[in-house]
Amino acid sequence: MIDWNDWRYFLAVTRSGSTLAAGRELRVSQTTVARRIAALEQALGLTLFERRPAGYALTDAGVRLVPQAEAVANTAMQAELAALASSREASGTVKLTTEEIFAMTLLASWLRELHERHPRIRIELDPTPDLRDLGAGEADVALRSTTRNQPAGLVGRALMVDDWTLYCSDEYAARHGVPRSIEDLKSHAIIAGGGGSLARAYWAWIDGAGLADQVTMEHGSATGLLTAVRSGLGVAVLPCIVADAEPDLIRCAPPPRDDSRQIWLLTHERVRHNPAVRAMIDFLYERLSTHIRRLQTGHQDDTPVPQKKAPEAMLPEP
Repeated sequence: MIDWNDWRYFLAVTRSGSTLAAGRELRVSQTTVARRIAALEQALGLTLFERRPAGYALTDAGVRLVPQAEAVANTAMQAELAALASSREASGTVKLTTEEIFAMTLLASWLRELHERHPRIRIELDPTPDLRDLGAGEADVALRSTTRNQPAGLVGRALMVDDWTLYCSDEYAARHGVPRSIEDLKSHAIIAGGGGSLARAYWAWIDGAGLADQVTMEHGSATGLLTAVRSGLGVAVLPCIVADAEPDLIRCAPPPRDDSRQIWLLTHERVRHNPAVRAMIDFLYERLSTHIRRLQTGHQDDTPVPQKKAPEAMLPEP
């Protein structure tokens, strides 16, 4: 049986004219080259080189085999390059954790695009208000609102301040008007809830503003708040990164001035160089940055969106 690797030795000796020079090129000993040439000749039953004091010279049989040997070497090289490219292609499972409202709005179409661009990445989406431990491997990538002080080992990018404020729908405004003050809200329907710490903070504000009697519905998630506001049921607090992109929603007031919480795209340094994780991080950062720029310039999907903002905040500053 012929060792396909022997053709490399054959071509190296053909190019250099000696086993010594071929050994230097291939980073093996002269003895190894001579032994592999002899093995190839024995396997073929042909003498490929004339051994001369000045070096190795091809025989007629050797000359005839050079094109075939070069074809073998080229095929082997192409196979090696293809295997290398395949090993570098982003593939495998990446677990992405985020708030449900981000998953159901921002990420819904983007993850389809990510799949089309990187079909070998298996996306595992974990929509939850809980902060998964990236260091412990509970998730690979996180899109979440958090303070600037990140735990050790986390790396990522801050995207924007996580502003929340009150919104209603165009339909609701047409029937009831847009509340512009706490006093106005006392004659409007309030949708409460949001789940977890959001619900607690939201209810504390509702109670403090004396609006508990105006609560007509309570939802267990921020996505539920968004759905209820879209339906025209009433007024609720929503994240600006989501609600400002909704053409049928109106800001009832600008958000309070608080930059202590920001929306971050995070991973752990342990997996940051994994090709699949890197591909997801880069893709989401690109999409989120474009989305945020459009909101800041008053555009969504390249269509002007009127900035319907009230002159004063109704939510308390921290």
